[in-house]
Amino acid sequence: MKRFTTPVILMLILAVLLPACSPASVPQPTATVAMLTVTDGLGRVLTLDLAPQRVISLAPSNTEILYAVGAGSLMVGRDDFSNYPEEVVSLPSVGGSMGDYNLEQITSLQPDLVLAAEINTPEQVKALEDIGIQVYYLSNPTDLEGVFQNLLIVGELTGRQSQAAELAASLRARVETVQQKLAGISERPMVFYELDGSEPAKPWTAGKGTFMDLLIQLAGGENIGASMESSWGQLSLEALLLANPDVILLGDAAYGVTVEQVAARAGWEVIKAVQNQQIVPFNDDMASRPGPRLVDGLEILARILHPQVFE
Repeated sequence: MKRFTTPVILMLILAVLLPACSPASVPQPTATVAMLTVTDGLGRVLTLDLAPQRVISLAPSNTEILYAVGAGSLMVGRDDFSNYPEEVVSLPSVGGSMGDYNLEQITSLQPDLVLAAEINTPEQVKALEDIGIQVYYLSNPTDLEGVFQNLLIVGELTGRQSQAAELAASLRARVETVQQKLAGISERPMVFYELDGSEPAKPWTAGKGTFMDLLIQLAGGENIGASMESSWGQLSLEALLLANPDVILLGDAAYGVTVEQVAARAGWEVIKAVQNQQIVPFNDDMASRPGPRLVDGLEILARILHPQVFE
């Protein structure tokens, strides 16, 4: 019988034992998508991808929020009115200017989330649902705190929770700074906000319940339009002359209305704002879109109404 030396025997033993001692094969984890269950502004309970990669916005306020929380890079489509920030204009538009949206265009962009708002009807939301598209309906806020909450909601929907929380905290601090600076004011100027002056004898303005009314109050002014029964309406020239505003803000400046045109209107020459050259163009997007730029609008208004406080 052939005899084996000790080294050879040890090698044979190791050859048998080593495979048994090797770590078992570990299956590689498969990629999973975290899911989020939420209730939207229509009361719909939705289960959505926690981190969508392709988002379409159906409202300019939603678009501005998406970019503000750091999710602008996810956008693959927008509504016709979304024009801020500037780079969003290069994205494909899915309609909205006439109240209708191009479902075929939306489908072709393959979104995993469409962010709707109150300018969209429940029927439009359902039409998107019916073709298998996930839609979150973001309710319009009624105050600045509601705006900040919408930032947090969109941050959660897009996986940008920390960015949204930081932004909301920063905006709250800016509002508080304005309020602290205005705490000692003794006078609140009367303000007329013009939305549409194509009929100078009956200009359109913003009334109670609008963000313009809220911003004027927070900026240390009194909104003449708050006397109207409706949120939006026409003010007669007689009512305007009786109120005699200290400041006229031109929300229709974007449509070509100028300070000189307003000053030259028949009957307007007796208004204090005209006499004191306190007619000021104003970017209406900062008052009509319930997004983070409302705080920019507040700061601008406060400086217009109380320049001495912010020198």
